[in-house]
Amino acid sequence: MSEAQTAATDPGVAPDLTAFQQNILTILAEEPRYGLAIKRELETYYGSEVNHGRLYPNLDDLVEMGLVEKSELDKRTNEYALTDEGLDAVFDQLAWTFSKVVTDGDRADRVRDLVAQFE
Repeated sequence: MSEAQTAATDPGVAPDLTAFQQNILTILAEEPRYGLAIKRELETYYGSEVNHGRLYPNLDDLVEMGLVEKSELDKRTNEYALTDEGLDAVFDQLAWTFSKVVTDGDRADRVRDLVAQFE
């Protein structure tokens, strides 16, 4: 890989996150959601049930890290939204992934094609 393709040297907090936490941040990058909506998205992705005992402690950790903001929708429902730092963590992970995957022009073209699908 050439110097020009090397990702930024400061990966931020992304390396400290579990894959599960990264997936939560990715879901919240789309739009703020309440806990059960996050749970459903994760269950769709994993193809199996996600326990409340796994989801909510991870959400609390992300809130404590300043990556997610928690607000009350009503007495029983909280909404979770990505902070600017949380979005930075998502992009840091993407940059690291791209730095490993994009090793030549053909792969770079495939990544561009993939991104173009979502524009």
